[in-house]
Amino acid sequence: MHFDASAVQAARHHMPKNLLALMDKAQAATDSIANDAADGMARRTFLKVTAASGFALGAFPLAATAQGAGAAAPAGLKPHEQPSAFVRIDADGTVTVTINRLDFGQGVQTGLPMILAEELDADWSKVRGVHGDANPAYADPAFGMHLTGGSNSIKNSYTQYRELGARTRAMLIGAAAAQWGVDASALRTSNGFVVGPGGKKLGYGALAEAAMQQPVPEKVTLKDPKQFRIIGKPTGRLDAKAKSSGQQDYGIDVRLPGMLTAVVARPPVFGAKLKSLDDSAAKAIQGVKAVLRVPTDRGGEGVAIIANGYWPAKQGRDALKLEWDTSAVTKPDSVQLLAQYRELAAKPGNVAMQADMAPLAGAAHKISAEFVFPYLAHAPMEPLNCTVKLDGDKVELWMGTQMPGLDAMAAAQTLGLQPENVKVHTQMAGGGFGRRAIPTSDYVVEACGVAKAARTAGITAPVRTLWSREDDIKGGYYRPMHVHRAEIGFDAQGKILAWDHTIVGQSITKGSPFEAFMIKNGIDATAIEGMKEPYDLPMKLSVHHPDVNVPVLWWRSVGSTHTAYVMETLIDEVARATKQDPVAYRMALMGDKHPRHKAALQLAVAQSGYGKKKLAPGRAWGVAVHESFQSVVAYVVEASVSKDGMPRLHRITAGVHCNLAVNPKSVEAQVQGGALMGLSMCLPGAAITFKDGVVEQSNFGDFAVPRITDMPQVAVHIVPSAEPPTGMGEPGLPPLAPAFANAVAQLTGKTPRELPFKRG
Repeated sequence: MHFDASAVQAARHHMPKNLLALMDKAQAATDSIANDAADGMARRTFLKVTAASGFALGAFPLAATAQGAGAAAPAGLKPHEQPSAFVRIDADGTVTVTINRLDFGQGVQTGLPMILAEELDADWSKVRGVHGDANPAYADPAFGMHLTGGSNSIKNSYTQYRELGARTRAMLIGAAAAQWGVDASALRTSNGFVVGPGGKKLGYGALAEAAMQQPVPEKVTLKDPKQFRIIGKPTGRLDAKAKSSGQQDYGIDVRLPGMLTAVVARPPVFGAKLKSLDDSAAKAIQGVKAVLRVPTDRGGEGVAIIANGYWPAKQGRDALKLEWDTSAVTKPDSVQLLAQYRELAAKPGNVAMQADMAPLAGAAHKISAEFVFPYLAHAPMEPLNCTVKLDGDKVELWMGTQMPGLDAMAAAQTLGLQPENVKVHTQMAGGGFGRRAIPTSDYVVEACGVAKAARTAGITAPVRTLWSREDDIKGGYYRPMHVHRAEIGFDAQGKILAWDHTIVGQSITKGSPFEAFMIKNGIDATAIEGMKEPYDLPMKLSVHHPDVNVPVLWWRSVGSTHTAYVMETLIDEVARATKQDPVAYRMALMGDKHPRHKAALQLAVAQSGYGKKKLAPGRAWGVAVHESFQSVVAYVVEASVSKDGMPRLHRITAGVHCNLAVNPKSVEAQVQGGALMGLSMCLPGAAITFKDGVVEQSNFGDFAVPRITDMPQVAVHIVPSAEPPTGMGEPGLPPLAPAFANAVAQLTGKTPRELPFKRG
């Protein structure tokens, strides 16, 4: 997701009124408690957790989800600026940092604590990280909403977590100064200690109780980056041991006393309803507790089988005899959609960019190109799941969520509860790639609907609604299918005279709370991000957004998944047509306006040996560079084509410009993962297709993902910088496929214009 932070609030004007009312009521409760507590409590800035084990710095008002209460905020500080919700220091000096994001593989449970620990001067060996929840303090400080997306975790919270660490450090110094009877200016901190005159020391843990009485400073002085000892250093992840040893728990691993498991039989066509149901065989299976009709996403209807475990629930579902009514919904078909999209691509759409196309007719050289991109499933290793525990007028939720605040509101609405009575336990998630950040909260709403139906049926136990791999792949919310059409005119020197371009694809944000600021002049901004830049060329760009009965969503790097491919393969094609080196041609097109792109590309070229190293017979270079989420990644790859016509990727060299790399190891891992996911777009079988409204794929046997034998060697190099960091969760993905395709074109003389690649 790629949002304009200043415009997010505008989305409220387009939210459903009932959801807005719940949000406003929750905020009113938060504000009321904060105001009531403020009187006479400005200096009560620490909330004691336990006398023996430690403390939480500061205090924050009651969250919309009733997950914490304490003293009023210091004057001038917002909830996300107060150490209270973010830092706990135990008596033994252990520092626990709460992260305001979901960690689902990108490493923020290490990166954000690194930032805070740097300014705190903590002993890194004693730092831990835990997830936050739907408390207002954990909203994205730039957007004002709970959000893990748009590669914004480190970028938007960099200054926030530095200031949280600096405030905490100042309060510890204040406590030590009071104990020693000296001026705070005479003290310093080092590796978890406050150091006084003569070298005497007090550990942070020993200062905890006294520090409770210290005020929270509004203004703090941050370190010069030259002083960093944690930020910028390659650091092993805090969760690495648990994950590598199989001890890490995810949402799917939640176990509560008496918990039951539900699986849902969903309609084969999105939005369809039940015509008839024979559940006699399902009810006869040992362990099945109930078979219940429940609402499903997009107005559909399904059947939930609740049992004492996943296996009996699945067996019960398999035993159902179902007849579906699909008469009221349209049935998309991939072949028909492609024909429709091609027809639209030949017509003018809503104009996103305008330029003079008159030179196109008389251009000495022309390229006419059509590109086809399929629907793609997110397919994270951990399928969707949500555990719901209803207790009277209160509910607790356990799931890995990228939007805990929005999901909590959706749960309140579904269950008819007050928002302050919804408690979210954010779990570590096994991937997501955008699927756990969904404006409809589909899997959370469904799980709450199952729990509600179970309660009506007399079941009081917590219910975990669990999706299978097949459910996940068939369950909707895909990267949209797109068709691009381009007409390009250029001269013998490669100067582009006119570029007429049309994009056809569903809007991701239409009908969502984000429509208000993401769609302008009928164009979804996510569909065109990455077009034209960084090249100085005259482009006319128009867009069609057809309505299709296929739920769509952002997929790691969103619009750049297709726009980068189109731009970088066409730029390469112009270079080849005019017999120019593709790297030199790109550098010339960029001019002097894009130093970060140039630096990333030059680094990748230098480290790869491009143009200097002799490649093995049958191999060729491929190059691409792209900016997304304010970070630039350039790839130089080596690829070959087998005798049976199958392209193969052998080596990837990446040049990365993300400004300051908080944890270079995490940047490296994100680029490696992004490259692998980019490779997945190229593999035969990596497409979601429809026949008569039904998804034809169901598991990794017919939805291809890279195997270990497909993984090339990857070397990641980072451009040094001390500027505030930019996003790195997604930028590693977009340039991989076009770099691979450009290498294939060097070998075959033909650019693959359809993903995934075809043999031959």
